[in-house]
Amino acid sequence: MKRKLLLSLAALVVVAGAAALGVVGWMALQPGPYAFAGGSTVPLTAYQGPSPTGAPAEFAGVDAAKGAAYITAMADCQACHTAPGGKPFAGGRAFVLPFGTIYTPNLTADPETGIGNWTDAQFLDAVHRGIAPDGSHYYPAFPYPSYTMLSDEDVLAIKAHLFSLPPVKQANKPNTFGFPYNQRWLMAIWSALFNPNERFRPAPEKSPEWNRGAYLVEAAGHCGECHTPRNLMQALDQRRKFGGATGEGWNAYNISTDKVSGVGDWRPDELAAYLSTGHARGRGVASGPMGEAVELSLSQLTGADIGAIVTYLRSVPPVKGDLPAPAGPAPATPQIAAIDNPVGKRIVEGNCASCHAWTGAGAAREEAQLTGVRAVNDPSGANVALMILHGSGAATARRPYMPGFGKVYSNDEIAAVTNYVTARFGAQPSRLMAADIARLRDAN
Repeated sequence: MKRKLLLSLAALVVVAGAAALGVVGWMALQPGPYAFAGGSTVPLTAYQGPSPTGAPAEFAGVDAAKGAAYITAMADCQACHTAPGGKPFAGGRAFVLPFGTIYTPNLTADPETGIGNWTDAQFLDAVHRGIAPDGSHYYPAFPYPSYTMLSDEDVLAIKAHLFSLPPVKQANKPNTFGFPYNQRWLMAIWSALFNPNERFRPAPEKSPEWNRGAYLVEAAGHCGECHTPRNLMQALDQRRKFGGATGEGWNAYNISTDKVSGVGDWRPDELAAYLSTGHARGRGVASGPMGEAVELSLSQLTGADIGAIVTYLRSVPPVKGDLPAPAGPAPATPQIAAIDNPVGKRIVEGNCASCHAWTGAGAAREEAQLTGVRAVNDPSGANVALMILHGSGAATARRPYMPGFGKVYSNDEIAAVTNYVTARFGAQPSRLMAADIARLRDAN
């Protein structure tokens, strides 16, 4: 009897181990980032069309430094490697994760605290393979699984631009990961499974514009790092490509061609406007990390490159999400009895309606429109709450100013106004509590 029990337990262990290996294999053997397009791909050297890499044709024959600066903007390095109020590229920005906080390193050419002593080979290893000069492995919060597709020439152009900037002496902050997440050697296994260490391969059957868009979206812009869900091992789940994900508390929404949860019903000019200016009429304003991506990267790109991104995004298959279709215009006179939220109503009347209008149509400028905006029609209410907490940041030529109210209102009040706004102007009301707002504060 005892022997039978031991054999049964052993069999269960074997079955469980096989199942675990099967799950890992399923996650590791997933399609490539643009396998959905079908057809074949070729090495860059074998591609007969115009190169999809590098700075655009407009930069041919001009100062190489301008092309390097453009490529660095393409790769959107500054947003992550700049702390709030800090020097550009000097690092120190905190990313709060479920298992600890990671701080971005100093990318300036300071030889002691930055990358001033790095060789070209070391920089290529870091960007393509996620390996530091001392041989340790970076965590995939650094998007090297996407950057691995960057050409060697573009990676070294980024290095040249970083070395052209004034060095900043700022020591890197240690991460706060506990065991086992502080074991960097585990990242070697992770990389072997999820980082192919291959450069971008164009698809000859696709147009030059599509290939340029694929390079900008998948390699340089690493859009999937925010907008694609992750699997159990925290790798991008390409089977749900661009289906939406969460980072720093913000919801990075579905950007597949799904017509309800995604951007399938957006016109090309609306997508181009949103990417280049951070605003599309009736669609909303880019906020949080997306606002930074527009300000520091996408708004710096040429019209042709924005068009290439749009072409590529419009080819991505739809991924069905769980968000409702946006509600129509709010009535001028709401049924207040149906929105039993006097605290939220009071705050909206006192601090919101003057800019956003009581109907949500926007009072002073169209960027203040609330109706039709995805964040307002998101029942989680997360992005609305974060905007109320932190505002839009400083006003720019592309972005109007919205103040943050995180220091003015309590967590209960922020929850109340968020719930009122989503109920008043959205398809489904959020039901945030003070504890939810506290978590959002901690995530930023």
